[in-house]
Amino acid sequence: MAKLSKLQKFAAIKTFPNVYSSMSHDSNLVINHRGEAIDIKGKWHEHFEQDGPLILEVACGKGHYARGLGSMYPKNNYVGVELKGNRIWTGAKQALENDEKNVAFLRARIEFMEYYFSPEEVAEIWITFPDPQLGKPKKRTTCPRFLEVYRRVLKKDNLVHLKTDSSELYEYTLEVLHEQNIKILYQNDDIYSRALDFPELEIKTFYEEMHLEDKRTIKYLRFSL
Repeated sequence: MAKLSKLQKFAAIKTFPNVYSSMSHDSNLVINHRGEAIDIKGKWHEHFEQDGPLILEVACGKGHYARGLGSMYPKNNYVGVELKGNRIWTGAKQALENDEKNVAFLRARIEFMEYYFSPEEVAEIWITFPDPQLGKPKKRTTCPRFLEVYRRVLKKDNLVHLKTDSSELYEYTLEVLHEQNIKILYQNDDIYSRALDFPELEIKTFYEEMHLEDKRTIKYLRFSL
């Protein structure tokens, strides 16, 4: 089978019932697989047809964590948020093929998440192997402005997870959490140095597999905003 181009993948995800795409950066509407502009904010349970906790994987890439967690916890609902449609295509297609009904994807910029999720609609956020944005701290997914975006959609009793191979991002995040007096619930700068403390950490993304082959250490933070 011929490999699809990015444009073909962009066209394909528009037909996937588990993918929603932002209409524009100044609108709270998303486009569904029927081409309809809808307001899904506060209504994600209607897509999943179950009222389990809503959990996000931001900058999700191919959605390895959203899908892995969805398989691990079928009563929870998972949304992978990612701007690049060709990456979403891979995860969304596999989720459809495997009938993973508790996993969906949103093609949007994460800084505009409050357009698509209501206050206290989200229970947890996973940030898995994001670009560490070396030299660009204001673009890091754990910088103060992004933490504020997360606060606006998270429940009061929430969890945020960071899993990364980047020492720079890990140390930067610790500094930000300290400056904002945010309580760290768990931290480990080498999760595979001993038995894993949480089963969720067994899930490995595409990038994690690459980093482990390069003998990089994997770091993990858990905190609440």
